[in-house]
Amino acid sequence: MVEEILAFNRWSLQGVTIEDEGLKSAICLTPRIVPRTGGKAAKFRFHKTDVFVVERFINRLMTTGHRAKKHKITSGHQTGKGNTVYNIMVKTLELIEKKMNMNPVEVLIKAVEYAAPREEIITIEYGGAKYPKAVECAPQRRVDQAIKLMSQLAYHKSFNTRKSMVDTLAQEIMDAYEMKPTSGAIAKKLELERQADSSR
Repeated sequence: MVEEILAFNRWSLQGVTIEDEGLKSAICLTPRIVPRTGGKAAKFRFHKTDVFVVERFINRLMTTGHRAKKHKITSGHQTGKGNTVYNIMVKTLELIEKKMNMNPVEVLIKAVEYAAPREEIITIEYGGAKYPKAVECAPQRRVDQAIKLMSQLAYHKSFNTRKSMVDTLAQEIMDAYEMKPTSGAIAKKLELERQADSSR
C-alpha cells in the first residue's frame, strides 16, 4: 500500500478536481510536503504546468511584478526570501482552515480556478489607428493572471494598515472561492471579460 503524500504534510488532495475543462492541463494537483523545487523544471517548455499550484503561488508572492506602470506596494513582505513567503502561505492556509472548516488547499485551488479570466484585451494598430481586440487567454496565462491578481491585491490591502498580509491574503482567497464582488481578482476578471465582450 502506497502512503498518501499530503500538502505541507497536513492536507490531502484526494477528491479535489478542476471543473473548468480549459484549466485541467494548467493546474498541477500533485501535492508536495515542501513546495520548493528550486526551479529544476524551469528549463523545460511549459514547465509551470508540472509545478504544484501552491508553489506557483508562493513564487508569485516573492515577486508580484508591476501593476499599471508602478511597482506594487508590498508592505515589506515582498523580499524574495523563500522562507518568508513560505511562512506567509502556511499561516494563510491555517487561517482559511480555521475560518471555513474546509481543506484550505482545495479552497485555494478553487479560488484560482474561479478567478482565472477567460478573455482579455489586446491593442492592434491598423492604418495608424489603434483598436482594442478581444482574445482568448491561454490556460497557463489564465492561472498566472489569477495568482498575480490575488497576490497583488492582498499586498495592496495590507499596506499602511493594521491588517497583516496573512489576513488580507486569506480574505482575498476566501472571497474568490465564494465568488464575491469584494474579491479584487473576481472583480478584475469580470471587468476584463466585459471589456472583451464590448470589443468584438
